[in-house]
Amino acid sequence: MKGITKAWISGIFFFLMASLAMGQADYALQRSQMVKTQIQARGITHQATLSAMLNVPRHEFVPEDKQVFAYSDGPLPIGNGQTISQPYIVGYMTQALRLKASHRVLEIGTGSGYQAAVLSKIADSVYTIEIVKELAITAKKRLKLLGYDNAIVRQGDGYHGWPEKAPFDAIMVTAGAEAIPQPLLDQLKVGGRMIIPVGPHNAVRQLVLVTKKKDKIIKKNVMPVRFVPFTRDKTKNKS
Repeated sequence: MKGITKAWISGIFFFLMASLAMGQADYALQRSQMVKTQIQARGITHQATLSAMLNVPRHEFVPEDKQVFAYSDGPLPIGNGQTISQPYIVGYMTQALRLKASHRVLEIGTGSGYQAAVLSKIADSVYTIEIVKELAITAKKRLKLLGYDNAIVRQGDGYHGWPEKAPFDAIMVTAGAEAIPQPLLDQLKVGGRMIIPVGPHNAVRQLVLVTKKKDKIIKKNVMPVRFVPFTRDKTKNKS
């Protein structure tokens, strides 16, 4: 009886391992198709961006009951009224920053941590701020568990950026703002780039690409988008 029990346990173990391997292979195939049909086919050519999105397991950054849709062509809810962006938007915004391996990046709106993980595969360091405490805690644990050690999460109001880590080579804002926060412009290096959705709440916004020159700020509207609002800490004075 003991021998049968051990054999049964061993059989179950190998079945589970085989199922896990098959599941990971299936996710890898879905990820490859996502990059090919949703990202490359729409004009994303930056190789570091494509490589990062091919290697970051998007299904690990969505709720378990949504993992079957992780590689679909659209945003997904992640709880607390927040979403994980459509893969194409992730790719587009990442490419727009023209990241290099030496760059220090600030992200406002960590969410599930997926965008931070993509950025961390390209840049030297990523500092990401999430105002929703539950999401910040979960994202921090997830990024650490998955080995994205150069993505550092802070819980708080992202309006004022992360001054002690500034200046940044690039800044990405993944929540819709009514105007570009001045502290973020101040923390952007000369020659740096920022991408941010700007416009009235509950309406279509413009994704704005900002380039900081020595003597001026250049702003370019690049596409209409919909994003969840840039949330502020109501317990503190707004600037």
